[in-house]
Amino acid sequence: MGTSFKLRAGVPAWLLLAAAALPATLAPGLVQAEEALAKTEAPQLAVTPSAPVTPVPPEYDLPLAEKSGKATLILAGGCYWGMQAVFQHVKGVSNVTAGYAGGLKSTAEYAKVIGGGTGHAESVLIEYDPAKLSIGTLLQIYFFVAHDPTQLNRQGPDIGSQYRSTIFTDSKDEARVAVAYMNQIDALKLLPHPIVTKMRPLFPFYRAEGYHQNFVQNHPKQRYVLVNDLPKLARLKQAFPKLWREEPLRYEPEENKRTKLLPPPTLSQ
Repeated sequence: MGTSFKLRAGVPAWLLLAAAALPATLAPGLVQAEEALAKTEAPQLAVTPSAPVTPVPPEYDLPLAEKSGKATLILAGGCYWGMQAVFQHVKGVSNVTAGYAGGLKSTAEYAKVIGGGTGHAESVLIEYDPAKLSIGTLLQIYFFVAHDPTQLNRQGPDIGSQYRSTIFTDSKDEARVAVAYMNQIDALKLLPHPIVTKMRPLFPFYRAEGYHQNFVQNHPKQRYVLVNDLPKLARLKQAFPKLWREEPLRYEPEENKRTKLLPPPTLSQ
C-alpha cells in the first residue's frame, strides 16, 4: 500500500467494563451469567450506521473468481454477536465464526478480552465463495450495515479497544480494495465522520466460547440484541435484497473449547 493511503492509528485501550475484574477461576456458567448481566445493565444505545439507504459500492474491487471455492476474511467491528448474525444472512457465505484476533493464545478468552488489554478484538471469521461474493461486496456490508466504522475503539454501548474496527489480511490485493474504499467513502462524505477502521496483518484467529456462537439466533428477544443487532438485520434485508438469506446459517461447534483456525504469524513476545 503506497504512502498516499490514509492509515488509521489506534489509541490505548479503555479498561472500563466491570467484567475485567472477573477471576479467571470462575466457572464458565458463572462467567456467562456475569457477562449477560453486564450487557443488560449497559446503556442501551442503538448502533445504526449513519449511511445512505442504498450503500455506495466500491469503485475498485477484485473480480469474482471463475470457479467456486472457499475464501476467508477476518473482520472486527464491535460485539461479535451482531457481526456474526449479519453475515450469517448473506448469500454466498458458507460459515461465520465468532472469535478473537490480534492477541496471543493465552489471552483468547472472553473473561480476559473484555478488559481491553489483551490486544484481541472481538472478530468474525467469514468463509465465503469468491465466485459469488467479491471482497468489495463484503466490505460494503461491513461498512454500511454490520457496524459503524467511524466509532473509535467502541460500538455504541460497548467501549474499549476489543470493540475496535479492524480488517485483518495479508493479501495486498484485499488491502488495496479496502483502503481505496475507505478513502472513497471519506472523500464523498458518505458518513458523518471519517472512517477509523485499521488495516492489520493476519493474526491467529481463536474461536470464541460456545455460548457466544449464534447468540442472536439463540436470544432474539434479549434487550441488547433487540436494540443493537436486529436493526442491522433489517437494514441488510432492505439494502441488499438480492444477497439476503432468509434462513440464516448456523454455526455448530464440535465442542465448546476454542480452536485455532488459522496458522499464527511469527510474533515477538
